[in-house]
Amino acid sequence: MARAFDPFREVDRWFGDFNRTPASTAMPMDLYREGDSFVAKIDLPGVDPASIDVDVDERTLTIRAERASVQNGEQKWLVRERPAGTFARQLTLGYGVALDKIAANYADGVLTLQIPVAEEAKPRKISVSHADSAQQIEGSVAD
Repeated sequence: MARAFDPFREVDRWFGDFNRTPASTAMPMDLYREGDSFVAKIDLPGVDPASIDVDVDERTLTIRAERASVQNGEQKWLVRERPAGTFARQLTLGYGVALDKIAANYADGVLTLQIPVAEEAKPRKISVSHADSAQQIEGSVAD
């Protein structure tokens, strides 16, 4: 199979790789807020689910996973772009999340973390009472 030579493709790929951190290359992540939870979706294709480890220490959430390298001695690699080995990624969590209620699920090569907002950090309405309004109503009824 012949491929056309494109000198800019390799330069573009090199600059793209240069701007990515090793963790974001091996463990790309989407993070968003949905209702009263933050949701992190981390791509981990080809990872053994038993190797996934999620820890919280203080305010640091650490995700570790391992992708085994395929080697049987008969391969002659032409291109090898899929990283193998142990990968880790850390997130620093704010004080407004419920650390004891974080849930993790791994399906179809994607690790999904649900990080709920703590009850004390949720916005709430505070009612304001006014003592003069009760006296005025009573006085106006008596007239």
